[in-house]
Amino acid sequence: MGKRILIVDDAAFMRMMIKNIVTKNGYEVVGEAENGQVAVELYKQLKPDLVTMDITMPEMNGIDGVKAIRRIDPNANIIMCSAMGQQAMVMEAIQAGAKDFIVKPFQQDRILQAIERVLARAGQ
Repeated sequence: MGKRILIVDDAAFMRMMIKNIVTKNGYEVVGEAENGQVAVELYKQLKPDLVTMDITMPEMNGIDGVKAIRRIDPNANIIMCSAMGQQAMVMEAIQAGAKDFIVKPFQQDRILQAIERVLARAGQ
């Protein structure tokens, strides 16, 4: 059975891009959220194996989303998605508990590498 992924990004186009890449490679997308707040609620319900989390979003940004999810599940596997030039925010997200990051524009190989690496480290 493919690993279950929750995709979080305020841009529907970005969610679709990630979804296409991961489903094509044997992962199951169990949910999509347009901000950190929705992501936290979906995480509680769906208990995915991994979350891809955009940094800059309305309502609740990705860093606060990571913190909130990690309060629910300290072992949560979260990969941050950032635009170029967001290094300081990426560092903050890693300190908050994100396990890896990928930079937009996305490259399929880099997304898959990050997912495989994080899941391997988690022993899944």
